[in-house]
Amino acid sequence: MRAGEDPAETAPGTPALPMVVVERNLPAPARSHRLRPMLRALPFIPAVMALLMTGGVIGLYFQPPGVRKVMTWLNLAPGGGTSNPIAVPAPPVQPDAVRAQPRAVIGLGKLLPEGEVVTVAPPYGAGDARISRILVSEGQKVEAGALLGVMDNERPLLSALEAAKASLASKQAVHAQVRNATAAARAEAQAALARSESVAQNAARDFERVEELKRRGFASDQSHDQRRSQMEEAMRDVERNRASLTRYGEGDLDLQPDIVVAARTVDLARADLERAAADLERAYIRAPLAATILSITARPGEKPGAGGILNLGDIDHMKAEIEVYQTEISRVGLDARVEVQAEALPEPLQGRVSRIGLEVGRQTITDPSPAANTDARVIKVTVRLDPASNVIARGFTNLPVRARILPAAP
Repeated sequence: MRAGEDPAETAPGTPALPMVVVERNLPAPARSHRLRPMLRALPFIPAVMALLMTGGVIGLYFQPPGVRKVMTWLNLAPGGGTSNPIAVPAPPVQPDAVRAQPRAVIGLGKLLPEGEVVTVAPPYGAGDARISRILVSEGQKVEAGALLGVMDNERPLLSALEAAKASLASKQAVHAQVRNATAAARAEAQAALARSESVAQNAARDFERVEELKRRGFASDQSHDQRRSQMEEAMRDVERNRASLTRYGEGDLDLQPDIVVAARTVDLARADLERAAADLERAYIRAPLAATILSITARPGEKPGAGGILNLGDIDHMKAEIEVYQTEISRVGLDARVEVQAEALPEPLQGRVSRIGLEVGRQTITDPSPAANTDARVIKVTVRLDPASNVIARGFTNLPVRARILPAAP
């Protein structure tokens, strides 16, 4: 329908529709009238945004009272102008017991008995002897000096011992015989001297009587000379018997030369017996200490080799020998707590450092990892296990373990 037409003048039968008036060709001044307010506000937009940002920064940085209450309600920490971070969740307060502790020292080692594992070698001087009997079994406890086994050179050594015993008995009999004979001879010499002295005294009295009678004229010269000869002969008998007695002396009978020689012969025979008894020990394998038999490496009929005959150790008192890197040994202290772990152990073992080595050596126990350092320098640290842990460890001699040495409390 054209503009200006009357709706009533439409064709008959056509329904009447609402009319919409559209202004198609508005003049330019009408459009510019709508855009002008927007163009006037455009220069103020950056200023408004800068003002909002500045207000937000000021609010977070200087913490006005209202902002602080809001941040407290939201559990946010104070911000920039203080010593705490800006508007981040406040970390929970950590108690002193939960604060970070110094790093523990880690080392590899193994479980060992006190005194370590002792390998029992063949007796000294056994030579080519072979094992005849083993008298103990694995796991058996033995005392120091207990007989563990016998070598096959026992029989000839026993014969030598019996011969030495017989020789000593013979020498002792000779010594007794010589001593008795010497004692009898000295007693006989003493009796002879006493008898000759008595005869000499009688002869001297007879001579004195005859000499008195001769002076009075009642005795002849012949009688006087005869009594003098008897007295002189008796005096010579006394001197002869006294000289015989000096051969035996008057002091200790055992100092007589014959008896001393016989006694030294007995000493020599006794020394031979002691040597034979010592030689017999070449046939016996004895325990060097009170311990438990850990393993038997040789059997009857075999000649013991470099591995010895058996291994034993005092597993009632176990320890852990740990190798600590030389760069970390300064953080290990005596009596420090130690936790020892291994896959074979039912639970970690507990103990304390009892000794810190004084020598730097090459590492002997390495981690199975291909990247592990196999040429490190370490110091050995000995750990004394607690009683409860010692009971667990007694069945794991030479077990490789990993130890965690806790730092000493500040």
